[in-house]
Amino acid sequence: MEFVLLGTGCPQCDPGRLGPSNLVRHEGRAFLVDCGSGVTQRLVEAGTPGAALDAILLTHLHSDHVVDFYQLVISSWHQGRDRPQRVFGPPGTRRFVEGTMALWEPERSQRIAHELRPSTAAFEMDIVEIAPGTIWDDGTMRIQAVAANHHPVRDAFGFVFEAGGRKLAFSGDTAYCPALIEAARGADALVHECFIHREMKPSTSRSPEGMRNVAAYHTLSGEVGRVAREAEVRLLVLNHFVPTRFDRAALIAEVRETWRGPLVIGEDLMAYDCATRSLAHRDARLSFALD
Repeated sequence: MEFVLLGTGCPQCDPGRLGPSNLVRHEGRAFLVDCGSGVTQRLVEAGTPGAALDAILLTHLHSDHVVDFYQLVISSWHQGRDRPQRVFGPPGTRRFVEGTMALWEPERSQRIAHELRPSTAAFEMDIVEIAPGTIWDDGTMRIQAVAANHHPVRDAFGFVFEAGGRKLAFSGDTAYCPALIEAARGADALVHECFIHREMKPSTSRSPEGMRNVAAYHTLSGEVGRVAREAEVRLLVLNHFVPTRFDRAALIAEVRETWRGPLVIGEDLMAYDCATRSLAHRDARLSFALD
């Protein structure tokens, strides 16, 4: 089982860190976690275009996690997708997906009539609104949804993937969350969001109170190591950084105060193979010790 960090950013516009999205691949299966800005381009760069996805999993419905959903739908059609999109997400996902499709229906109908492509199945939506528990199990891959702590967002989830004797956990957006820690226990890798509070400065557009509100429903950089330690994971991968630009050495030192295990600061298009414990980013390759 392998994952690729497609976008490690946040609502900030940063060409070096696109919107939050992750790809999980295993034995020909491909699952997308979230649809942040630039996801269609990143999927192509990762070698798995939208047309090849088996399912889209949405952690929650904040705009930075879903903003490129329709772009993914239309680009998958352009890539020759000939099957419906399977979309798993929190309550409200059906309203979001159907509303998005309705908004673009006039433009889509014009394209269909003019371009005369052989199939329109890519525009059919198979929507599942999820609750905590197993949401996918085909005998090869099992996916569990875990209720996250992203209040005041009522329904937000992390996801745990299990396949080939390996386990991979994604935090989604969450403050410290015992349920996630328990679900991720012993995972080969935990991919966790990281709010770097010391890098956030008040400005004309951000008041101290507003920044405190945002920090309250994310995991602070000083807390994320504790999460990995308590979950006893084999590797901690940080992503979904707020802000997107920060002092990497200072972040490592901060996380090291509570986490002594393998630690990775995620970058867009970084890939990790859970079976071989190998990390790849552009031309760099790193292999962790095998048990």
